[in-house]
Amino acid sequence: MFLIRSIKTRQKHNAHLKITEILECRVKIKSFVNRTSLSRMIFFMVFALYAAFAAAEVQPQHYSYSPSVGSGSGSEYTLTGNQRITAVRVWENYSGNVRSIQFRYGNNWSNVAGYLYGTPLEMELYDGEAIVEISGKYAYYLEYVVFTTNRGRFIHAGQPSGSSFNMYPSFDGAELVYISGRQNGAITSLGAHWAVVKH
Repeated sequence: MFLIRSIKTRQKHNAHLKITEILECRVKIKSFVNRTSLSRMIFFMVFALYAAFAAAEVQPQHYSYSPSVGSGSGSEYTLTGNQRITAVRVWENYSGNVRSIQFRYGNNWSNVAGYLYGTPLEMELYDGEAIVEISGKYAYYLEYVVFTTNRGRFIHAGQPSGSSFNMYPSFDGAELVYISGRQNGAITSLGAHWAVVKH
């Protein structure tokens, strides 16, 4: 009788141990899944960033940023594309400041930064030509802007009044790949993003 009772006690103890092991295993699996999900999320974020650079054939290690100038009021904008910039459009406000900017990437025009007004000034880039400098004047709005290429050509718009700025890449062979900033009836701020792009 004692032997039977001892066997039953051992069986209960073993069953309890198995339940404990199962619970511990579930906790470990849940922890692993959470870590895996986080790792997967980080992987996809890095992959998406790499894909964005690869789509534009940009070398990310040769990227630089020229901080934005202007008051920075209003809503954000970013002008980007999957190819190199091949043309520029700029609109002037009736009061003289820069109303809006648009780039063409390959054969496709980007969204417009700012608000459309009147007839744009436009410059189409030649094969191998790229924007390598942005200069101008700013106050509350972007008052005046000049986009200059590696061939010495340029397009400008607005009236030269306010504080001066000059933007250019930090690396040799880099070019303008996109701009970002804020808009509020016109362009209130502009920052430039530069990178080396494969030709």
